[in-house]
Amino acid sequence: MRRLLTVTAVVALTGLVGTTPGVASLGAKRATKTVTLVTHDSFAVSKSVLASFTRSTGIKVKILHSGDAGAALNQAILTKDRPLGDAFFGVDNTFLSRALDAGIFVRYRPPSLGTVPQEYQLDPSHRLTPIDHGDVCINDDKTWFADKGLKPPETLDDLTKPQYRGLLVAENPATSSPGLAFVLATIAQYHESGWRAYWTKLRANGVQIVDGWEQAYDGSFTQGQNKGDRPLVVSYASSPPAAVYFSKPQPKQSPVGTMLASCFRQVEFAGVLKGAAEPGAARRLVDFMLSPRFQADIPLQMFVFPVRDGTKLPEVFTKFAEVPAAPLKLSTSEIGANRERWIQQWTDTVVR
Repeated sequence: MRRLLTVTAVVALTGLVGTTPGVASLGAKRATKTVTLVTHDSFAVSKSVLASFTRSTGIKVKILHSGDAGAALNQAILTKDRPLGDAFFGVDNTFLSRALDAGIFVRYRPPSLGTVPQEYQLDPSHRLTPIDHGDVCINDDKTWFADKGLKPPETLDDLTKPQYRGLLVAENPATSSPGLAFVLATIAQYHESGWRAYWTKLRANGVQIVDGWEQAYDGSFTQGQNKGDRPLVVSYASSPPAAVYFSKPQPKQSPVGTMLASCFRQVEFAGVLKGAAEPGAARRLVDFMLSPRFQADIPLQMFVFPVRDGTKLPEVFTKFAEVPAAPLKLSTSEIGANRERWIQQWTDTVVR
């Protein structure tokens, strides 16, 4: 989940550092290469952080936003013979096997991978490196429910009840990683025997389906930028601190709540694209994404958690982010073996 401010799609050194004397350190390197990072629309990083990478390496960074995570990965697979960039960020554990099976990444093990707990290292071939993690959950607009005198839903079953009809917006699992994560949460909860029946009930109860997270949160959610008409949204357990951080003035309590019983654990990865024009620069960029400076920047830029051990979280995170004690999970092997079938079955059940 990105911050609720738009970042430029292309970031170059001239847009990151000033031209006045003394801005660059004496040890700064002159930019001689450009590395292109292909990523989803939710990727964000501080200009000063990217500028520090350029100063220390002499490598400019061009960021190519390519839609939601699922759509960005699909594009990378379709263009694998002529890749659009050098590195890719945004593959998550729900799409991990698809990315690896497509053969679009080359093996690379960053020197600092040892700082990442094993639970996030899901690719033993070291083609994809974990960068951040979070939990996809149902979020609710506390103010909306309080004004209506209605208690927010607490379980997945609650979402099918008449009092919550027409209140939920979710993302399409074929094009959205949080959308797929939510479908997987329902499969983990209701198993093969019951998840499609559950979605039949959700459809009958008026769930709205959109292509990606930004459309859902910023467009349809009542606490989003556009103040939509849906007080329930598939987003993240870290949405509550984001809602506080971007409010002026900042409230003492977050206006956004989290249904902890709905959460599914998500890990995001970065890798070097096969056929990259600048593979060496891409490796250095992946290294940088595991560095203390980049990792510390993640929470207030993308509102997910860094994977590097010992990274200090900002106060708004420690105070308002709710972390589920037992998130719903499926193994990467189970997801890989069934994902395409599940997406097709979901489409047949919900969309057609």
